[in-house]
Amino acid sequence: MSLKEQLSRGCEQLSIPVSEAQLEALLHYQEMLLKWNKVYNLTAITAPPKIITHHLLDSLAVLPYLQGDHIIDVGCGGGLPGIILAIMLPEKQFVLLDSNSKKTRFVKQVVIELRLKNVAVEHSRVEKYQPEHPFDVVLSRAFASLSDMLVWCAHLRNKSGIFLAMKGVNPQEEHEPLPDGFRIFEQHQLIVPGLNAERHVVLIDSQDSNEQS
Repeated sequence: MSLKEQLSRGCEQLSIPVSEAQLEALLHYQEMLLKWNKVYNLTAITAPPKIITHHLLDSLAVLPYLQGDHIIDVGCGGGLPGIILAIMLPEKQFVLLDSNSKKTRFVKQVVIELRLKNVAVEHSRVEKYQPEHPFDVVLSRAFASLSDMLVWCAHLRNKSGIFLAMKGVNPQEEHEPLPDGFRIFEQHQLIVPGLNAERHVVLIDSQDSNEQS
């Protein structure tokens, strides 16, 4: 099976419509990740079929849970999941944030080569980044504990926004120490095609959001 077939079938299994142009953009990203990885150490996964499953499809699995139009990917690393989601959701605006200058340099090059008009890249520590406008979604993938994410990123979310954390094994043990004022309102196990590992997504908002609804 070619990489294109693997990716296309994976999207079908995830019930995510994907155009030919989007497939090509996703595969171009995969090629760039491998090329730049030799110098920038972007990923420990270097087999192209595993990049499809462990990075591309893994990132796409969270797509149905995205709400709002203004999204920040904190600790984006080499652009995961932000670049993948931006390719699939051109109508939404993304900011990709990371404190590692090599990684943000790579992501900026991806944005240029893929002509992603809906992506801005910021090099900063998350707690020091002051956006002009807060976000509908604060997104993270293997970034930090839920508690740390909420403390460091609280200023990034607008009043009705949510935090969306992508996790590996069931993060149940992290639920208790949430800072005051926050609640987990949804948690889902993600089934990633071809990936034999646990994946979860946790959605968090303010407790007063529940009272207002």
